[in-house]
Amino acid sequence: MARRLLLISTSTVFGSRYLEHAFPELREILDGVRRVLFIPHALKDHAGYAARSRAAFEEIGFGLDSLHEAAVSARAIEDADAVFCGGGNTFRLLDFLYRMELLPVIRHRVSEGMPYTGASAGANLACPTIRTTNDMPIVEPQSFDALGLVSFQINPHYVDPVPGSTHMGETRETRIREFHEENDAPVVGLREGAILRVEGDSVELRGRAGARLFCRGHEPVEVRPGASIESLLGGGATLPA
Repeated sequence: MARRLLLISTSTVFGSRYLEHAFPELREILDGVRRVLFIPHALKDHAGYAARSRAAFEEIGFGLDSLHEAAVSARAIEDADAVFCGGGNTFRLLDFLYRMELLPVIRHRVSEGMPYTGASAGANLACPTIRTTNDMPIVEPQSFDALGLVSFQINPHYVDPVPGSTHMGETRETRIREFHEENDAPVVGLREGAILRVEGDSVELRGRAGARLFCRGHEPVEVRPGASIESLLGGGATLPA
């Protein structure tokens, strides 16, 4: 399969500017692309979000068009050289894409080799479902089913338990274990600064931070940047029609 994906845990790492930590990876996967189509619908302020993202992409040599400015949303995706889906609220993002009937259009373009890049909510969107997001369900999409560009789930902004803490309540690990009481898909807990690069069936952890891999019935596995993890994930996804 011709998948070319870059799935980023967060758009901003402490001490750096918006997307700056991901600039090298974005330049690499977008090599040969002139303009990127930005999907800003995880935030309410589409214009402000687009302006911020446009400045970042122009800094590394790419033009940026925003989907909220397109006359026909589906046509904009069909004509796009690449997509970047920004972070924010995953439920709001998915609800918009369902209402506009855009999920099949994005899947088709990715199957043709169009690069898909996304941060936080945009990374959640690439998964089979959004059931491992950290966001509040501020709106109710018609389904939790997402793009299914990969066969595993992502938990962005993954935070490790603090040893000895008496104030953390349910940790992120606890919630992921609850997910596996009802679901089979592996979950990659991406710490801040971690990035997944997917090329065909290859899945590699990149960026400046590690990840934690959770598989149902097994203890979590620590993954360091540079590691290929496709064998631990049970294979790649088959894009639905």
